[in-house]
Amino acid sequence: MEQGLVTDIAICIIAAWVVAVISQLARQPLLLAYLVAGFLIGPHALAWVPDQDAIETISSLGLSLMLFMIGLEIDLKKMLSAGRVITLAALAQILGGVALGCLVFNFLGPVRNHLEALYLAVAAAMSSTVIIVKILYDKRELETLAGRITVGVMVLQDMATILFLALQPNLKHPAAGLMAVALVHVVVLVSAAFLASRFVLPPVFRSVARLPELVLVGALAWCFALAGFASYLKLSPAMGALIAGMMVSTFPYTLDVVAKVTSLRDFFITLFFVGLGMAIPLPTWGFLWWALGMSLFLVASRFLTIFPALYFMRQGYRISLLPTINLSQMSELSLVLLALGHASGDVSDRTVGIAAFAFAFLAIGSTYAILGNETLLRGIGPVLNWLGFRDLTAIPGETDLVTRPRRICLLGFSWTASSLLEEIHRNRPDLLAELVVIDFNPVVHERLNRRGVPAVYGDITQRDVLHHAGVGKAEFIICTLPNTVLKGADNLKMLRQLRELNPGAVIIVHAELLEQVPALYAAGASYVSVPRLLEAATLLAALEAAEQKLLLQKSREQQELVGERQEVIP
Repeated sequence: MEQGLVTDIAICIIAAWVVAVISQLARQPLLLAYLVAGFLIGPHALAWVPDQDAIETISSLGLSLMLFMIGLEIDLKKMLSAGRVITLAALAQILGGVALGCLVFNFLGPVRNHLEALYLAVAAAMSSTVIIVKILYDKRELETLAGRITVGVMVLQDMATILFLALQPNLKHPAAGLMAVALVHVVVLVSAAFLASRFVLPPVFRSVARLPELVLVGALAWCFALAGFASYLKLSPAMGALIAGMMVSTFPYTLDVVAKVTSLRDFFITLFFVGLGMAIPLPTWGFLWWALGMSLFLVASRFLTIFPALYFMRQGYRISLLPTINLSQMSELSLVLLALGHASGDVSDRTVGIAAFAFAFLAIGSTYAILGNETLLRGIGPVLNWLGFRDLTAIPGETDLVTRPRRICLLGFSWTASSLLEEIHRNRPDLLAELVVIDFNPVVHERLNRRGVPAVYGDITQRDVLHHAGVGKAEFIICTLPNTVLKGADNLKMLRQLRELNPGAVIIVHAELLEQVPALYAAGASYVSVPRLLEAATLLAALEAAEQKLLLQKSREQQELVGERQEVIP
């Protein structure tokens, strides 16, 4: 039996690697490749790993380690400090999504009973952290308002998942007494984990910090100890592993633990999803139609819950729509929840398979949707206008901007623009009355409004926005945004458009690459800002100060300067 398990694991890893290589060439998500590999070698296809006991062993090992790693990456501070807009949007999405899912799946879905419909509804309410964070990071949109709302909603989805994991073992017989006992057990589990992570684990890890093997073994021991304690309390062991990771993430040795355990993460994640893929039955046309239907329901539920919640909190249809698009896929944890339900007999093979195919459809579709969310926004925007939805309205007095054009137009507002505005406020306050900011971030608008700085809401890549904001009559036009932040345009295209609107203005634009500078000057730029050159000069000055033993004094001066500044974007 032992040799058989080793052989089964070898087959799983080799199959996963082969399919993953093909997936990378096709630019598809790796998790999808692992599911496909598991299906191909499982009992419903080639049957290279027909032993169900081996499959369950593989899956359980992968599940515990995967949830431990997920817990390590959950930021408790962000979970506890979610803003009002994010909190309300997340509650509307989670509660609304689960309610809609229960309603639809109970009456229309491929489920056997109400309990299975609940599992499927909760699974459909969760979004994929792996897909969303990776793509938004690559697009440099994690720190945008839409990106922060997206990530904030996902953090609160993780909290809802933890709650569901606590209740999951008692869902089959949901008596009030049993639920109360389960919640008491959750409190005991979390309290024990917190006390251990607060008083026991830090000195233990400190004492073995110089021995990488003991750090790794200690982290794994903590993971499985808390999973075993959760099982003893008649809670889900997966929940114990998740909480173990979250508690380790709160003390100073987190990065070291993550670095040591990460070496195992990919191996066990691979095993879990390959094992899950083995449980997928051979699809029929009806089976695929159910998966497609579940995919369409999930996307529709996001538009019915997230978009209205954000829109009625006066975020405008742009900031309401982008998180809606970003969150339109199924989470990896959704498959974990269904796997747990399947292990306890609450969820059928067919439902797990349908959800897995829906996960695959949405993983592919949402990847392209997030990459092209700005294009989708431009296409859907006119429809929303026709339906009566409006983007953010102008701030008081903005309607006077066309008749009272400002001398200085600041296009886009990010960190550099925030620092520039602070410099103007400190050294040339007379220019504030001559300046207008054009940007589509509602938070920026609110803060600028409080400071009395005029702002126009709009996309600076759109000619009509620039025209109505009075750019054609400005004397100075400044854009501090890099090409990676501009959506649907770049500095060169925008510069040509600005020159058409205002041939005589002084125009200052941004360049990331040195090769862009000559082209920008040739297109009519009055000056090209190249931050990398300024940063290089600053770093050389710091190096020279270090040589003269003056770096401490220089760093203190910098800290005093930073502490005095009151920027719009800190």
